[in-house]
Amino acid sequence: MLDGPDVSTALRGGVRTRFQAWEFVRWYADAWMDRPLRPEDGCTTEELADAEDGLGFELPTALSEGYALFGRRDDLTRQQDPLVRPAGLYVDDALDGILVFRRENQDCASWGIPLARIGQGDPPVVVESHQGWIPFLDRMSLAWVELVLSESLFGTDSRYDACELPDASMPNLHARYARVDLPDLPMWASEDDSPVRWYAAPGRLVRRDGLQDQSWVHARGHTISDLETIREELPGPWVG
Repeated sequence: MLDGPDVSTALRGGVRTRFQAWEFVRWYADAWMDRPLRPEDGCTTEELADAEDGLGFELPTALSEGYALFGRRDDLTRQQDPLVRPAGLYVDDALDGILVFRRENQDCASWGIPLARIGQGDPPVVVESHQGWIPFLDRMSLAWVELVLSESLFGTDSRYDACELPDASMPNLHARYARVDLPDLPMWASEDDSPVRWYAAPGRLVRRDGLQDQSWVHARGHTISDLETIREELPGPWVG
């Protein structure tokens, strides 16, 4: 039996509170990334206070706590569609104002919190798509978990690969991998790439974008051997 950290086990039952989100990120940084969180990984109180002064309002608790815990960990937050640094937080004019905290790497999309909900401790998050701004997740703490999974997935090393997975491989995905207990997510780029769903097994993490034949699958192994196992278990035209 293959060994290794299992995201589906760590997230079993879902993320019901922001405290569970922080517990998961601590586990993930240690067990999956092999680099436990340290005090210096978080943004300072001064950085966050300066950001609030510039914006003219306090950051929601779930947003500021995430920044304070791991806002400087680029391997967790800035590999593909990066987390905005505190000094770069800004308000988009759409929907009577949206606080933008994450941007797609070619500025094709953004993630943010509507100002109408900015006073909530763990407010909902919206994402900019070709249809305009749409609901993403109902809590910022959940959005932190998704951000950490997605950003670390695309790390620039030899443990990541992707392919347009044929439907013929789907029985293997469902048989060998457990669905990670996160809500279905919209993909900003296209309705055809939605919903985004996560799957995991010990040492293996897979994200599938969409439900159509040959939908894109992104995969990461905890080790190079784990990634090779993913390729063997899910035959397809892997890019790497």
